[in-house]
Amino acid sequence: MDNHGVRSIDPQAVARLSGEFVALDRHMRSVADDLTWLRTQLEASAAAVPAPAPQAPSYGTPQGFPPPPPPAPQQQRPGQPWAPYAAPPPSYPPSPHPPAPYPPASPVPRREPWWRRDGAISRILAAAGATVTLIGVVMLLVLAAQAGFFGPVARVASGAVVAVALVGAGLRVHRRAGGEVGGVALVGTGLAGGFLDVLAATTYYGWFPPALGLALAAAVAATGMAVAVRWDSQPMAALTIVAVAVLAPVLTGGITVALVAFLLLLQVAAFAPQWDRDWPYLHVARTVPVVIALSVVLVNSLGDVAGTRTQATLLGFAIAVAVAGGGSAVYLVRRASGSAVDTVMLAFSLLPLLLIGSVLPRWSGVAALAALAAVVLAVVRVVPGLPVHTRATLSAVATIAALQAAVSATPGDLLPVVLLALAVALVAAAGRMHSRVAFACGTAFGAVGTLVFVDAAPPELLLSAHTVAAPFAVVAAGLVLAALAVLVVRNASGLGLIDDRNTDAAWIICGLVALHGVTTAIVTTGVASFGTGVGFVAGHCVATLVWVVLATVLLRWSATRPQRARLMLGAGLSVAAVALAKLFLFDLATLDGMFRVLAFLGAGLLLLAAGTRYARAISTEPR
Repeated sequence: MDNHGVRSIDPQAVARLSGEFVALDRHMRSVADDLTWLRTQLEASAAAVPAPAPQAPSYGTPQGFPPPPPPAPQQQRPGQPWAPYAAPPPSYPPSPHPPAPYPPASPVPRREPWWRRDGAISRILAAAGATVTLIGVVMLLVLAAQAGFFGPVARVASGAVVAVALVGAGLRVHRRAGGEVGGVALVGTGLAGGFLDVLAATTYYGWFPPALGLALAAAVAATGMAVAVRWDSQPMAALTIVAVAVLAPVLTGGITVALVAFLLLLQVAAFAPQWDRDWPYLHVARTVPVVIALSVVLVNSLGDVAGTRTQATLLGFAIAVAVAGGGSAVYLVRRASGSAVDTVMLAFSLLPLLLIGSVLPRWSGVAALAALAAVVLAVVRVVPGLPVHTRATLSAVATIAALQAAVSATPGDLLPVVLLALAVALVAAAGRMHSRVAFACGTAFGAVGTLVFVDAAPPELLLSAHTVAAPFAVVAAGLVLAALAVLVVRNASGLGLIDDRNTDAAWIICGLVALHGVTTAIVTTGVASFGTGVGFVAGHCVATLVWVVLATVLLRWSATRPQRARLMLGAGLSVAAVALAKLFLFDLATLDGMFRVLAFLGAGLLLLAAGTRYARAISTEPR
């Protein structure tokens, strides 16, 4: 038969495929033996009867199956090249050990309902019982007096007896098995009741002088914190303080200075358990009530003409809360490796000092706010180990305090100059110290100063002749704003806050802001010097020439600074185009006489000089 034109089959490929199929057959037989062995084990474990160990499977050729014949030797055909013989794949020796049994699958644990979890129901009942009991103590001390039940001595003595009985019962219950929740609830309720009893005797009935009442309250608070430390119970310490803070205003007749004093005492006493423990809930419970109470007292004092003694008392409380809360928060945030709760409580403790400036006289408030800003910045610079978020938070507090001090101390006309000058100083210091925090503070000052500047000199002043109340302040603020815009972009790029892709856009925005500030300063100078008639026209004439000079400088820089050539060339051409548009659309209609001639002649000569210098710079540039 003629096979001319039909491609012959490669014998070497046939032999190789045959060997691979043989190996695959052996592997599948070995897998079948393993499955048989696993089924035998499962059946034996289900029957729970001893069974003889089955014979370990062999990984060689199974019995009953003859080994596959070796592939036939390759026959050489006439006219075909000789191909080498492909040997079959090697056979693996049988395994000496049977395969290890697979471990049984572990059952999926069922999620336990919340009411069956350890202590859930008991904690709820204990909290409810403590709340109701404390409300009953307050009703015994106040409402019974209003209704005429018992005498004052009997009411206070009954409250003390109830408090002592609850503490004694709690100590006894806690020693029993499973009495941890009940003991904590009873002791916490008794200590809170005792504190409220002392508070009522001091403020409501007036039996104790303030010093003695505070001393007795300190003893009760110290006892409670000592028990909480001994039992290692953060809920007891925190809930006791919360209960006192919620119910105490009923005994003090509202949020008063006396209430602030007792809450400050609790804030100081509750710091002891946190000395070597990470109890964030206790930190919140001991800081928030006293700060809120003092802030409410300060806000209520805004409309009143407070005497010097009252102002000194409020300032002293604000300083005490800041020292107690801020100092403990600084210690905790360093020890706890930067807890966010401690940082928030640190800033929250300084809130009364930020409000005190509105209660004190003008210069006393300025001095207090300036001192607060200086101390906080000193803490940021001196105290080591503060995390980044704590440093940023303290810097923000210092910025707010300094801003309040600047606003209070500066007359309204000079306020934009002062704010923008402070912004320039902070941004420049940020560039030298490579501090992003200082840069953020400076930017905040600059934003506020820019808003005040726009309010003092709105853009409408550039379109019609109007006078401003403080032309010197507007001129100085416009020039400082231009310098600040350039400094912000340059230092932001140096600090890595803007990348190369956004640098061009930042410089364009900077140029627009600087151009607006300089133009406002020039026009305001003309109006202030020569009046709303000639001065307004002269100011716009000079402003147009300044724009053309700026365009000339930018074109010159584009030829000498290759790294920013494209940006500066585009900026220069844009400024030149805007200057020409202003010249033909605004100056031609507004200017008259010699000012119009000077504007056109000056702009034309400057553009000619710019084109000549740019062509010379391009021709001398190496190609």
